[in-house]
Parts: sequence; C-alpha cells; structure tokens
Amino acid sequence: MARIVMTDDGIGFDGRTLEERPLGGAETSFIEMANALATRGHDVLVCNRCEAEITHRGVTWRPIDRGVPDGADLYVANRGDKLLKYCRQAERVIFWIHNPAGYLLKARYQWKLAWRRPVIVFSGASHAGTYPAWAFAGGREIVPYGVCVSFRHGREQAAPPPPRALFTSNPLRSLDWLLEQWQGRIRPAVPNAELHVFAGMVTYGTAGAAKADRMRPVLERAAALAKAGVVLRGPVPKAQLVEELAGARALLYRGDVGETFCSAVAEAQAMGVPAVLQDIACMGERVIEGATGWAVGDEAAFAARAIALLSDDTLWRQMHRAALERQRGWDWDRAAMEFERIAGWRERPAS
Repeated sequence: MARIVMTDDGIGFDGRTLEERPLGGAETSFIEMANALATRGHDVLVCNRCEAEITHRGVTWRPIDRGVPDGADLYVANRGDKLLKYCRQAERVIFWIHNPAGYLLKARYQWKLAWRRPVIVFSGASHAGTYPAWAFAGGREIVPYGVCVSFRHGREQAAPPPPRALFTSNPLRSLDWLLEQWQGRIRPAVPNAELHVFAGMVTYGTAGAAKADRMRPVLERAAALAKAGVVLRGPVPKAQLVEELAGARALLYRGDVGETFCSAVAEAQAMGVPAVLQDIACMGERVIEGATGWAVGDEAAFAARAIALLSDDTLWRQMHRAALERQRGWDWDRAAMEFERIAGWRERPAS
C-alpha cells in the first residue's frame, strides 16, 4: 500500500459532492481518481477546499489550509501552480492538468515546473499537443479519464427511443450554436424531435456564479424555444443522467477548443448513445467515426448527421450496438493503474 497525497485549490468539494449534486468534469475526475486509488488499496489523502475533514469511500478529505504533508510515495497536484510547492519530500510527483496547456507557458508556471520537474498528465493526444516540446516537464504522459461505473452498465434497447436528443455540457460551450442548428435545420426536418438541455450554472459552483451573466442569455434562449421542441431541464446528478441517457436517441454537441477530453460524450457513448460532434480539439477522439458517431467539419454535415440519427431506426440500432460494444472498456480502475505505472509501481501493459 502506497501513501498518496492529492491536492486541489479550485472550488470547494469533497468525496460526497459527486453523489449529491452536479459537478464539473475536472472535479468529477479528481474525485473518481482518488476513489479508484483507494479502492486499489492505497492510503489516499486529499487536501483541498473542502469544509471539514471527512473520510468517504476510503479517501480522507482535509481542508488544505490545515496543511499538506511533507512526504508521500506519490504526490498529485491538480492543475494549480501554487500546489507544486507542497509535499516536497514526495518520491514521485504528477501534475495533472485538465485544460489546454497554453496557460502553463506563463512564467510563474514554467519556473515552478523547471524546479519541481513533475510528470505532466494529459487526457488525450490532442491535449498533449497543446504543450510545446521545448516547455519544462519531468515527463509527459497521457491518461484518459475513466468512465464512471454507473454509465458502463447500459443495456441494449429493444426498440429505438423517440427522437430525443441531449445536450449535457457547459451552456457556454456552443449551446447557442446548437440552438441555431436545431431551430433552422434539424427540427424542421424532424418535426416531432426534442432537444433536452441539461445545463446550468450550479454545476460550476462559484465559477458558475461568476459566469452567470454570460450563461443566462443562452439558457433563456433555450427556454424560449419550447415550441421548437427544446426542453430546458437544468443540470442533474449523475444517477439521474444515467436514466436520461438510457432513453436518448443522440447526443448533439459542437465541441469547444477548451475541451481536452469531454466526459459528457464519453458517458453518452458508454451508455450506447450515438453522438454528432464537430471536429474540434479532442472531439474526434471520443467517437469511432462512422461507427458510434461522427465528428464532422461543418454545420450542414452536423445537421444532416443529426437528422439521420433521429429518423433512421436501422442506423440508430447499428450505432447504439457499436457504442455499447466498443466505448465503455476504459474505467477509473484502469486510469488509476496508469497513475501507478507513472509512479513506477507497475510495468506499462503490452500493446
């Protein structure tokens, strides 16, 4: 059993938060990794902006202002440069990032990365490509996010669901663009189709509140399109999202240059929901092109693929089955095994 210390200095959350309310992708992944490492038998301590010390699912959560231990077998600093100063006696250090790596080129990051030399962990090939070869690092590794176990047990649907599409991401990530495609191209071709929007400010905590003025007009526009089949649902906990995905026909999402993995698409694919995306950033990594969905090049192609999925039962069945068979093999246990490998505790599996 190894001693693992993980730190985060973003919004406040602890191990229970994921079970109580919607949460952003980076925070969700942080919790899932801590839980997976603890399940694999490690002693895991998380120091972050939680309100009080608790132990949940084998992970100890402690307010970071109460201090971070000086040593550990593995220290995982989550995205913030100030965290690199902690746990200086750790045997191995991972710097886990979740956004495009351009921000690491700032001087305050580069000198800390040059001094500490952590292994930087990216979530995919396109993500790793955002950090130039000349920049400082003690190593570079790709570890995709796992898919939560609750999304990996979907069953094949006996009959195609009604033409209900879902949007489950940040409303600032091109929801306004999707509403334009829906109103102008998709809904006129499939008059009984619905677009259910699971998005809102609460998912992002205080960061969401700070962006409320930008989010509000987009959400208001979605609400105003009720007669065009748009249903504004708001964010929901993961358990309810599993149920919603089980009855969905398609996930529609343009993508965003700030997206480095996109758990929303990964979760939908694991549940057997085909996806229509644009070929932006990591989007092409989340679907098996032509088999479980598409990452297309323009608006017309996006609308055409969405219309096909919402109206062609044979096509939907093929993609539904392919997604179930091919898109839910990577879980958080395997991601945790990759962290163990980076720490030097196991060999790289044979390809």
